Amino acid sequence: SQQAIFSAKLLAGEMPQNIQDVFTANGLSLFPFSLSEVRSHCSCPDKANPCKHIGAVYYVLGDRFEEDPFVLFQLRGRSKEDILSALRQMRSAAGEAAEAETSPIPQPPPRPSYPLQIDQFWQYNEPLESSLVVIAPQGSETVLDVLGSIPPINEAENRAKGQDTQVTMQYLNGVYQNVSQQAVLSAMKVEAS
Repeated sequence: SQQAIFSAKLLAGEMPQNIQDVFTANGLSLFPFSLSEVRSHCSCPDKANPCKHIGAVYYVLGDRFEEDPFVLFQLRGRSKEDILSALRQMRSAAGEAAEAETSPIPQPPPRPSYPLQIDQFWQYNEPLESSLVVIAPQGSETVLDVLGSIPPINEAENRAKGQDTQVTMQYLNGVYQNVSQQAVLSAMKVEAS
């Protein structure tokens, strides 16, 4: 079963986390066991090996391994296509053998087709999952706070009629709070009291 997981991940283009264990169990190594197994040479005057230039190459190689782990196989002489085609051949051979041994799997009955009801397309009658419900914190700024007070069209005329922008803002704030509460209650499928 572990081999099937490795094969599936490799065929999906992913490198399994513990692929090195498979190589080690077979007396092989995907990665070098020690730095002495890696041959590197730089033309810089630094006598240390690896020098800072070779160290930079190792660093870039490490990044490249993260982007495409199959580069490891390329460095060992096998391309990604070689690996994947060999895996596909092994899986198809194993699949044919298993198919010969097993009986056919019964097909599930077809699903009933429900008539499409366009008028109910946007309706969702199930309660929302609790993780999807977001309740806005109390005391946060509302749209009306951000917009500020409403400028009067004609201040003299408004005062003559006894209307004030402050009264209008209070009314709109009440409407805004009421609508917000109704939206939250509706989202939570709770009846207003």
